[in-house]
Amino acid sequence: MQLTFEPQTPENAPSIYELAGGEAAFFRLVENFYAGVATDPILRPLYPEDMSEAERNTALFLIQFCGGPATYSAQKGHPRLRMRHYPFAIGQKERDAWVFHMNRAVESEIENPDVRAYLHRYFEKTATFLINSPAS
Repeated sequence: MQLTFEPQTPENAPSIYELAGGEAAFFRLVENFYAGVATDPILRPLYPEDMSEAERNTALFLIQFCGGPATYSAQKGHPRLRMRHYPFAIGQKERDAWVFHMNRAVESEIENPDVRAYLHRYFEKTATFLINSPAS
């Protein structure tokens, strides 16, 4: 099955959120990702000492993006990813490190191969979109 970036509706359900395993799967995915960030010399300086809020926000965003509850928008408003990431210098090496840790987390936490492929494509595309700094 080829999953697309089109919204998942009752007509073409189930959602990516459901196929991935629901809320718990996304919280595990993000926890695994941030464990990598915590020891990464390129990414760690971009995050606050306590990364728990960033971890929670990332999980809620992914849950909402993939068709789960819209808790993220209810609490934070529109995602505005470029605006929210603008204060951080994101060059190719930051993008590549981020994708590495997120893809590793996907492989570790998501069982469905179609969902894994979908998330890999999404993270590659989105991380590239967020580059805002010349080569670093």
